[in-house]
Amino acid sequence: MSADRQLWDSLRHHGDVDASEGLLDFAVNVHGTAPPEWLQRRLASRLSDLARYPTAAEDLAVREAVAQRHGRTPDEVLLLSGAAEGFSLVAHLSPRCAAVVHPSFTEPEFALRQAGIAVHQVVVPPPFRLADATVPNDADLVVLGNPTNPTSVLHPRADIDALRRPGRVIVVDEAFSDVVPGEPETLAGISLPDVLVLRSLTKTWAIAGLRCGYMLGSPAILAELARRRPHWPVGTLQLEAIRACCTPEALAAAEVITQRIGEDRKYLIAELRQSESRGVGIVEPADASFLLLHVSGRPDLRHRLKERGIAVRRCDTFPGLSDDYVRVAVREREAADALLAAIREVL
Repeated sequence: MSADRQLWDSLRHHGDVDASEGLLDFAVNVHGTAPPEWLQRRLASRLSDLARYPTAAEDLAVREAVAQRHGRTPDEVLLLSGAAEGFSLVAHLSPRCAAVVHPSFTEPEFALRQAGIAVHQVVVPPPFRLADATVPNDADLVVLGNPTNPTSVLHPRADIDALRRPGRVIVVDEAFSDVVPGEPETLAGISLPDVLVLRSLTKTWAIAGLRCGYMLGSPAILAELARRRPHWPVGTLQLEAIRACCTPEALAAAEVITQRIGEDRKYLIAELRQSESRGVGIVEPADASFLLLHVSGRPDLRHRLKERGIAVRRCDTFPGLSDDYVRVAVREREAADALLAAIREVL
């Protein structure tokens, strides 16, 4: 296989491929197995509206809901068919040189390369701090995650601000920001002319199949990106889901979920530390709904876990990581105990 083909295949690999049917899924970072009942009812109530096209008035109403949630104005909100769509739209900014901070979600680099844009991989060594990233001065677009997938590292807002330059746009993937209590480092509520923030509803509300997200940023940039899209890019059920998840009731429910994820993460870390003598390294501090593990010299770990009915995310497809890294989702304790028992048996 050519190096170019191998790169393209790696950038396109995502955790759902690792989570084969019948396996206990630690490969996909979606909380829960179905949307909550209140959200299912909201979506079901709109089924009779599917015969008509979504209207501009409805799009505006949903943007107003998102804007209120983040203290923005509606023209600072662009609704997306999944946050990943935002990376394809960002490519229309036509940067001369895009820098993507790795290891991180690979879809942004794939979208940029697919658009024929030169991409510089900024690979950050362990412990994967943004302050250690060497971004080229001539990069007029910089893409990073916060907290970053797959490292679970939450970068200080000041480190992101330090990357800003005249003529440069910063794109911050905050797909997992809503699982961080209080979201202390988010830029979602700050209006900056050169910073775009991408948000996802997939993870917290278990609606990966519905594809819901939005972009926050400069009205001028968002208007230019929206001009490139086809009619009705976001469907009725997606609009309903986005609006529903921005209500005060939904935000209060999200806080409960976030606290639960935090408790489950602490439990998983504490139990994994008991396996450190067997070579299990945990990337810390970890702030998202997943952990990055390094088991030096054991590239067979994920295969051995799969034999025992457990799927974890391979990480050699992330630039900067090798095949002895795996990412594991934070799950409830019963599932976590099954993972822990399998790891100890393998090692």
